[in-house]
Amino acid sequence: MASRAASVVRQVKPILSLNRDDARRKVLKLYKAWIRQVPISKLVYDIPKNEAACKQKIREEFKRHAHLTDLRIIDKVIIRGQMELQEVANIWKPKGALMHYWKETWEKKPTDFMSKFLSGQN
Repeated sequence: MASRAASVVRQVKPILSLNRDDARRKVLKLYKAWIRQVPISKLVYDIPKNEAACKQKIREEFKRHAHLTDLRIIDKVIIRGQMELQEVANIWKPKGALMHYWKETWEKKPTDFMSKFLSGQN
């Protein structure tokens, strides 16, 4: 009886995509939309980067999620990317939030009391 229960696999309903090919099409469509938005966003936000650097950063962000295999997680990332694109296209996102993608170094947050106190954190 225990071996029978172990072989049961729970099927979950996908959020957006029907299969991996559908998810791939949606990712490519989103990527192309981001690439088309670059010249407009560069003018509107007055980004101090050239178009090639902006397109390279978009490519890096998409490749950062290339290892994902679960359809539900891929769908969530697609939805998040669509919302980000809408925020950028409608100029709802502040310039500082957009420039955050180019932040080279990430500061390590202090863990002990004295370091937190000196940095001004709680």
